[in-house]
Amino acid sequence: MEKIRLQKYFTDCGVLSRRAAEEEIKAGKVKVNGIQAELGDKIDPETDVVEYKGRRILPQKDEKRVYILLNKPCGVVTSARDEKNRTCVTDLVKCGTRVYPVGRLDLNSQGLILMTNDGELTNKLTHPRHEIPKIYEVEVVGKVTTEQLNTLNSSMTVDGYVLLPVKTEFLSKDDRFTTLRMTLYEGRNRQIRKMCEQVGLKVAKLTRVVIGSIKLGDLQIGKWRYLTNDEINKLKK
Repeated sequence: MEKIRLQKYFTDCGVLSRRAAEEEIKAGKVKVNGIQAELGDKIDPETDVVEYKGRRILPQKDEKRVYILLNKPCGVVTSARDEKNRTCVTDLVKCGTRVYPVGRLDLNSQGLILMTNDGELTNKLTHPRHEIPKIYEVEVVGKVTTEQLNTLNSSMTVDGYVLLPVKTEFLSKDDRFTTLRMTLYEGRNRQIRKMCEQVGLKVAKLTRVVIGSIKLGDLQIGKWRYLTNDEINKLKK
């Protein structure tokens, strides 16, 4: 069989997105035939033995694809496993099939997480070139000035990286808090928090409410549901 890149094998097996697999390979958590893998390695899926954190990764060609929406609570790790034994999103979803989170949502944020065993869809939704919009409701302490709002709407530079403009608008405000609606087309590490910090705003609560065409709706925190066929088809398109 023709060899494929190791990170593609992870997506084919529904385990990790390509970018996540690359990070785990660089971190030394992947072995091929008992030897620590390196980024750029290729494998033969039919003959090579791939291990991730000591567990063999096998193709799941005949396994039914599962698509789930979870309302992640604060304090839950967006991962399948955590070295500090903290609660992970996979601990909250008991569907009889191994599913993995699509992308990330930081520990202190809550809201919409998609979970699936469809590696191809995971790669599509997490790759920057597809520009899948993600919408967040961001509650910040105090009032937000017009100048701060204009800066958040501009091409800001965070950690030396020039961000794509983030559409930012008011949702509600009072004397104590202001709630903003922010639409991102990329997901840098803790991007919203760093943007707000740069303009002097402190984030009190951050909730992701939309990914592409999928909306969180009124799903309670900590609960999950299967995506409808219509939602799945829209994501794949």
